[in-house]
Amino acid sequence: MSDTDGKKPLGLRSGPRSGNVKQSFSHGRTKNVVVETKRKRVVVPKPGAAGKSSGGGKDGGDPSRRPAGISDAELERRMKALAAAKAREADEAKQREEDERQRAEERERRRAEIEAKEREEREREEAAKRKAEEDERRQREAEEAKAKAAADRAKPAKTEKAAAPAPDPAGEEARAAKGPSGPRKPDRERTENRDRPAKRGRDDGNRRSGKLTLNQALSGGEGGRQKSLAAMKRKQERARQKAMGGGDSREKVVRDVQVPETIVVSELANRMAERVADVVKALMQNGMMVTQNQSIDADTAELIVEEFGHKVVRVSDADVEQVIDTVEDKAEDLKPRPPVITIMGHVDHGKTSLLDAIRETNVTGGEAGGITQHIGAYQVKTKAGTVLTFLDTPGHAAFTSMRARGADVTDIVVLVVAADDAVMPQTIEAINHAKAAGVPMIVAINKTDLPAANPTKVRTDLLQHEVVVEQMSGDVQDVEVSAHTGKGLDELLEAIALQAEILEINANPDRAAQGAVIEAQLDVGRGPVATVLVQNGTLKQGDIFVVGEQWGKVRALINDKGERVKEAGPSVPVEVLGLNGTPEAGDVLNVVETEAQAREIAEYREDAAKEKRAAAGAATTLDQLLAKAKEDQNVAELPILVKADVQGSAEAIVQAMEKIGNDEVRVRVLHYGVGAITETDVGLAEASGSPVIGFNVRANAPARNAANQKGVEIRYYSVIYDLVDDVKKAASGLLGAEIRENFIGYAQIKEVFKVSKVGNVAGCLVTEGVARRSAGVRLLRDDVVIHEGTLKTLKRFKDEVAEVQSGQECGMAFENYEDIRPGDVIEIFEREEVERSLA
Repeated sequence: MSDTDGKKPLGLRSGPRSGNVKQSFSHGRTKNVVVETKRKRVVVPKPGAAGKSSGGGKDGGDPSRRPAGISDAELERRMKALAAAKAREADEAKQREEDERQRAEERERRRAEIEAKEREEREREEAAKRKAEEDERRQREAEEAKAKAAADRAKPAKTEKAAAPAPDPAGEEARAAKGPSGPRKPDRERTENRDRPAKRGRDDGNRRSGKLTLNQALSGGEGGRQKSLAAMKRKQERARQKAMGGGDSREKVVRDVQVPETIVVSELANRMAERVADVVKALMQNGMMVTQNQSIDADTAELIVEEFGHKVVRVSDADVEQVIDTVEDKAEDLKPRPPVITIMGHVDHGKTSLLDAIRETNVTGGEAGGITQHIGAYQVKTKAGTVLTFLDTPGHAAFTSMRARGADVTDIVVLVVAADDAVMPQTIEAINHAKAAGVPMIVAINKTDLPAANPTKVRTDLLQHEVVVEQMSGDVQDVEVSAHTGKGLDELLEAIALQAEILEINANPDRAAQGAVIEAQLDVGRGPVATVLVQNGTLKQGDIFVVGEQWGKVRALINDKGERVKEAGPSVPVEVLGLNGTPEAGDVLNVVETEAQAREIAEYREDAAKEKRAAAGAATTLDQLLAKAKEDQNVAELPILVKADVQGSAEAIVQAMEKIGNDEVRVRVLHYGVGAITETDVGLAEASGSPVIGFNVRANAPARNAANQKGVEIRYYSVIYDLVDDVKKAASGLLGAEIRENFIGYAQIKEVFKVSKVGNVAGCLVTEGVARRSAGVRLLRDDVVIHEGTLKTLKRFKDEVAEVQSGQECGMAFENYEDIRPGDVIEIFEREEVERSLA
């Protein structure tokens, strides 16, 4: 390409490189295509990029969450082993940090040397270029001077020969063009320009004309297979190295390769910056026939890395979480953020109605049964311009965990207590959650407009739970409000603003986002959706994140008004779309840099959870297994499958089901999940003989057809009260009927007669009640029961009778028992079955 094309000439430090390739088609047409390739950018990893691990574990000492069959000594041994492992990991992490620091210093030194060397080479190239240009300029000036001197010498000769006949113009011009310096300047310049591209060593025939498209690459070219882009790039790189004087002898770059416990072959090659084919070849030479998509262990990977001349850095699987940024925020980076206020209290005390009055909306009308069954997150802007974030939690006893999550992510708790109902069980539970979370509390005494309202009783009852309001000389603010009339709402907002000002709530919006999942659900058409309360940083559209055992890329953010937003700062609740699965409510969302990191962290967490569940299930002795099997034989089970609309509701239903039952019967949740009832759920229900319970969800068409064919019952509910009551009734049907005995009479034996073909027959006098043949009898001797059975015969005189009244004589014979004596007493009773039910 020449300078006349209007483009920058290709130099040694140019950006894109060009080439052309000739493509041919089946009908004989050909086309030249120009392909421009760019130099590969070499990125040197920054030292110390990995953050601290954010891993943690659950409290293994909680007896309610301890796996069945684990003794205290076994648990203590496991906890000691876990503590030792953590200490060992801390020491290893410290050693790795020191090694990483030394390697970083070595890399900095090498990079400085390489940069100095490249700078010297550039300066040497520029000096050589300037010298060549200066020599060329001097040579051109010398040639011009010689041509001018020759022309001056030719002028006198022309004057002397003026009288001579006129020569041939063509011959004269040819003679004038010749001289001691060779051709004239225009011809010489044209010759130099024509020969100059050949001096540069550029072969225009090797350059591709036009950019290569996918169709052109697949269609093939003239003469068969063409060179790939990678081959062209390698050829250009070799030419550049040769032009810079490096030749083909390049210095081997030694890299620090992190090797986990297992690694895929292609990933190992990527970390070494080696060709996958070379790595596979090296593995085959070591006797391992693997492909690039198969995994190898850490020892094998270490051998391969050392064979290629790199350094091995052994890391554990837990190190993948170090990419999550857990650095401390600087004080100058912190900015004020809206406070997060959680509305808590007993069911039907007016929490949602109070929030409706503040928001001037009607959320209660959209809740089934008028009770909140999800955690609602909303933002409210007061008349003073203050922005507040509200969380509305359910008050029913089944939603304990949801209230606990609300207290964990909140800054201020507003405890709603009805003035006509005072303190109730869920009110006490909300107080305990707030105290456990260590957040300040504001008491809102609601329903003060009712005739039966008694705010003083509410304040007095709160004293029993160590909540002393300001009117009782305490430090807890209390406001009398009415969600119906709007009374006291402004005072409540002022109290919240005052409390938020005292707390000085700040966050850093200019960092990677971190937030808590308030609720999660599987939405038809939108996929998994998580309601996230951003706690730190700013969550933006396109961010890659990991949340619990799931990961994803933010496809869309929707605020509490249903509007799509581009980003969400601290204390802003948003619905996040773009997850690969439904996370658990309460999981922490962290933004990471790449999809590979997010996927790796999610896979590690999933494997760790599986191993933990497997270890808890396997850690039982043979005696424990036998005892559990024996116990299960004596307990009747009602298996059920639960599908709910959101994760929090599913958890609440499962917790409520675990509380149903006694020593004889219990409810077993075989499976629970989020989303519509599918054909797989119906198949599992058929195999286990259990019904399917749908809470605010419905079965899809294939599932309905399968349920009709297989006879699987599907029950739909929208209020958790109804669901719990129906399951209790079903579980009560598994209880054995209670047998009650009603004593109907006594008879005393007067004489004993021996009757052929019958045996001993007692002559009795009915002393109390009545004697019936269908009733049960016990034989008492000295008030001690010596026999219990049934009557073989009951006669009065010679006739068989059904019953004998008190004061009459009769004859009785026992079934399979003849040891009767005069003076024994016969106790007569009837049994009846009474159906039982679970409380």
